[in-house]
Amino acid sequence: MASPAQDLGPVLDKDGVRLTVDDTVATVTLTNPAKRNAQSPALWRALTEAGRLLPGSVRVVVLRAEGKSFSAGLDRQAFTPEGFDGEPSFLDLARGSDATLDATIAEYQEAFTWWRRSDLVSIAAVQGHAIGAGFQLALACDLRVVADDVQFAMRETSLGLVPDLTGTHPLVRLVGYARALEICLTGRFVQAEEAVSTGLANLAVPGDQLDGAARDLASAILAAPRDAVIETKALLSGALDRDYEAQRGAERAAQGRRLRDLAGLGD
Repeated sequence: MASPAQDLGPVLDKDGVRLTVDDTVATVTLTNPAKRNAQSPALWRALTEAGRLLPGSVRVVVLRAEGKSFSAGLDRQAFTPEGFDGEPSFLDLARGSDATLDATIAEYQEAFTWWRRSDLVSIAAVQGHAIGAGFQLALACDLRVVADDVQFAMRETSLGLVPDLTGTHPLVRLVGYARALEICLTGRFVQAEEAVSTGLANLAVPGDQLDGAARDLASAILAAPRDAVIETKALLSGALDRDYEAQRGAERAAQGRRLRDLAGLGD
């Protein structure tokens, strides 16, 4: 994949994660193609830090990856007795208290939660393999643009685990319970055509057009006023949790705020 069109220098560049900011658009890039952008606790902490470093001017965040694979998932070193240098191994975590285990997984999950912040729209540009934690990282974003060679798979169950990096909620919402269950239990690949037809991806393009397609989508989002985008995102993201009448009320309240703001009567 080609590099983003403009490079203003990284705000963050560590542990396989680079963050660059160009005014209203931030780009988070996974930068370890030699290991197919395999994930580790250090990478997760860097992703969490990237979210905290975003300036208030940023409206759209594009998540992309160098190399042929978006992310092959969790680095298999995590399953060895020694684990990662300076990190408790998964075996050590399993031997610890319930509270410690819960807190550690919650810390890992923070890398996957900030992408759906109410004041941002996040776009994952996904090529090649997006396996396990890689799939869940793509699911963490609001929107997904994929290359025509994309291969999503949720392999945790086949390893005796469960998807625990916030991917189950968006997966069920996007494709429905039955298909989500089948995808997770079989560990099969979901390719570009199925991803688009089921709503898992918004758009599929040739691999050499992936970065451009993500930038075009970001530009289209930026064309709308920021407050209107924020209100619309809140309406849609909460729609499935409201009944019809509650959603009608939420629409009225949001539109009232927008009309008053446009009339110069807002707070």
